[in-house]
Amino acid sequence: MSEESKLNEELEKAREDIPWYVVHTYSGHERKVKANLEKRIASTGMEDSIFRILVPTEEKIEKKKGKDEVVKKRIFPGYILLQMDMNDKSWYVVKNTPGVIGFVSGGTKPLPVEKSEVDAILSSMGEKAKKVSVDFEVGDQVTVKDGPFEDFDGVIKEIHPEQGKAKILVSMFGRETPVELEFDQFEKH
Repeated sequence: MSEESKLNEELEKAREDIPWYVVHTYSGHERKVKANLEKRIASTGMEDSIFRILVPTEEKIEKKKGKDEVVKKRIFPGYILLQMDMNDKSWYVVKNTPGVIGFVSGGTKPLPVEKSEVDAILSSMGEKAKKVSVDFEVGDQVTVKDGPFEDFDGVIKEIHPEQGKAKILVSMFGRETPVELEFDQFEKH
């Protein structure tokens, strides 16, 4: 691993604990506000206080002229997410950016978004959420404790921690059958 990638990984770990805030914008102007914020952050030198700007979107399939087309739709029209250190200067830069109406707040103080909510949004967008630690590995013997294969024994073939799932080889009718299960549906022997 190169020095630069090690440094980037360390910076990303350090930023995991920095809170996210919701900013209210004019509906339909989320991408424009994001671009305005990026320019404003660069021109005011706030890169060390405002780290990420996110317009939450999801891919949907729409029929256009009889064909399926993948389109990105905003999950929260009129809102964007910011990961930032909240202080007077960073608040002022965001608040006075064209297209920003204000922060979602409890009174006068902006409220940070719960980490679990941000992780859910990031994972629904296909971005990396927090790393999940698992106490099992490929080749471990497991017993299925929930679902149609309950009480079957199997062996872990693949682990997908970002999805919270694993592929288990279950012996059925004398043959090994791969079954995809969530982590809470099986347990190690």
